[in-house]
Amino acid sequence: MRVIDAIAQIMKQEGVAFLATFPTTPVIESAAGVGIRPVVCRQERVGVGMADGYARMTNGNPVGAFAMQFGPGAENAFAGVATAFSDSVPLLVLPLGHRRDRAQVYPHFSSARAFESVLKSVETINVAQDVGSVMRRAFNAMKQGRAGPAMVEIPEDVALEEVDEAALDYRPVKATRTAGDPQDIEKATRALVEAKCPVILAGQGVLYAEASDDLVELAESLQLPVMTTMEGKSGFPEDHPLSLGAAGGGVMTGPAHHFLHAADLVLAIGCSLTAHFMHVTLPSGKTIIHATNDERDLNKHHPTDHPILGDAKLVLRQFIEAVQDLGAKSTDDGATAALIERKREDWLREWMPKLSSSEKPITPYRAIWEMIKLVDPAETIVTHDSGSPRNQMLPFYRATTPRGYMGWGKSHALGTGLGLIMGAKLAQPDKFCVNFMGDAAFGMTGLDFETAVRCDIPILTVVFNNSTMAIETPSRVLSHRLYRTRDLGGDYADMARAMGGYAERVEEPEEVGAALQRAKRATEEGQAALLEVITSEEITFSNFRNVSSH
Repeated sequence: MRVIDAIAQIMKQEGVAFLATFPTTPVIESAAGVGIRPVVCRQERVGVGMADGYARMTNGNPVGAFAMQFGPGAENAFAGVATAFSDSVPLLVLPLGHRRDRAQVYPHFSSARAFESVLKSVETINVAQDVGSVMRRAFNAMKQGRAGPAMVEIPEDVALEEVDEAALDYRPVKATRTAGDPQDIEKATRALVEAKCPVILAGQGVLYAEASDDLVELAESLQLPVMTTMEGKSGFPEDHPLSLGAAGGGVMTGPAHHFLHAADLVLAIGCSLTAHFMHVTLPSGKTIIHATNDERDLNKHHPTDHPILGDAKLVLRQFIEAVQDLGAKSTDDGATAALIERKREDWLREWMPKLSSSEKPITPYRAIWEMIKLVDPAETIVTHDSGSPRNQMLPFYRATTPRGYMGWGKSHALGTGLGLIMGAKLAQPDKFCVNFMGDAAFGMTGLDFETAVRCDIPILTVVFNNSTMAIETPSRVLSHRLYRTRDLGGDYADMARAMGGYAERVEEPEEVGAALQRAKRATEEGQAALLEVITSEEITFSNFRNVSSH
């Protein structure tokens, strides 16, 4: 068989169900030939996002896959791969490469060299008979330890070379996991039990380890309040009495703010504790237990009292058993849960005038609140886009099931959410899949709404259109006054209709709820839908300082 046919066969063995792709590569035909559905997008970054969203929904089993041509096709995919790398998503990237006799010649673009900084693994197939070994190493990198994207570059001349099928001998890679050192677990558990006001901070490692039930069990055993990172949101049910909600991007719920600052000990599980403006900032003076499956995270930005290296599920189980061995029992008697509820009620009471506002233009918070009232979180997958929609959505939407919310953002190009939600819908076709994005984000990737229409991916996109770059208001005072540098424009509902989807433009706050219901019904009938909500100029980063101070 040819090298590209061998690659397709290997992907099939590894469970890959669809191949996001644009614009051309011989891998498309080979994938189709073995029953892998090619989904052709409109631009590479969105295609990478589709594969990314799919992998997040499947916990990387199977991984997402994206293929593209050499040169400009590979170049345009960089931002999407960088996002997957920053959020540790298991993603197989298959760029075509220049012929081997030309690959090193200026100015030919080398994917293997250029993408190295945003990949967990990268190799070029230079010899046809190496295809099995190269692909095995790529899947091994994606499946072991901390996840991340892997690239296999396929030189144009190698792609069509013959390889001995009998010698291929490919077997799917089995993932392995490691637990923490028992002595480290025992010492950390004693510190946890003896702490006066401990808090759990859970990251997306809990989701990838499928450890939500274990996290709930540990929290309940000691009545520990739990908050999540932005990427870890939905790893702990946010309707649970011990849930503090999520934090990230400079925003958090009122209960999370109170308990994080009051805590004397933080158990950080499945998160990196990276110092980043999208991450939770730990106040100084806390005892830190940090459990991660990547040794590079330990002591990175915070001196760690109890470092633990291991898989989140196995480590949580070790903590549960260690608590039992110590005979530790909570004497809380519901006091922690009651305080969380009071703090949540106080916080929501402060924000309810904004969440239920009848002001015009419509405040984005009103649209989000109408969405919250409409959906069953257990049957819904929600994601935000970069900027204001992320910060407006994250604290208020309550995710109740694992992967019911896709939080992302450490490397966060505008428009990423559209590809992510299409990938999520491909992975979870029975769920109501919704992404919220601003008009600037829609301008980056909005034409790929046509991909959702054409490929029968019935998602709902909600566009907040305020005709401006509101976040940039403080930094563009003179330039905007002289040259209108923040202005944007467009009628996005008309664009969506022209692309064949269901669309509405909403200008009255009282109409938002009914419009969301109609759009949801359209997706249930198999249509991709878009709501354009005419919103006010909320300067989110300034407004949300109050979210993290009450």
